Amino acid sequence: MAIYTKTGDKGTTSLFGGKRISKANIRVEAYGSADELTSFIGLVATKVPQKITRELLTTIQKDIYQIMAFLAGAKVDRETLRRQIKRFEREIDKVSSRLAKLNRFIVPGGTEFAGWFHVLRTVCRRLERAVVKSFKKPYNLDQSVVVQYFNRLSDLFFTLARWHSKGKEIVV
Repeated sequence: MAIYTKTGDKGTTSLFGGKRISKANIRVEAYGSADELTSFIGLVATKVPQKITRELLTTIQKDIYQIMAFLAGAKVDRETLRRQIKRFEREIDKVSSRLAKLNRFIVPGGTEFAGWFHVLRTVCRRLERAVVKSFKKPYNLDQSVVVQYFNRLSDLFFTLARWHSKGKEIVV
């Protein structure tokens, strides 16, 4: 089977259910940014030595694929995403308790791993902005949990960047 379908050759793409929209649509921008984030997560997962971190990153990739389907018009399992948000909060709290108090801005870098987690954080924030633009306010429950998911995920990436800086944080 060929990878190409030629259906997007005129600048449109298909949503869940078959409706065609412009590739310049903000929804397409949002799930394109989600695809970019999952690619960067996959790259980082090949680099981190801790199996538990690799497994967490793979789970996050799977979550994001579910969210991409939602952005294209499919239903999303809110409860799974809510559990993941709680998991992120527990991980952030656990790691933060082992870090120096944060009272200054941090320049991305310090170590290679810290730099990669900062890349994940910034791509996640861009994705979050695109998602917010694609939703009309007031958010429905599915949309609200997606916004919360990406907000907390970027916090997790920031915390993991701090952890992986191993005391070599560059502060302003």
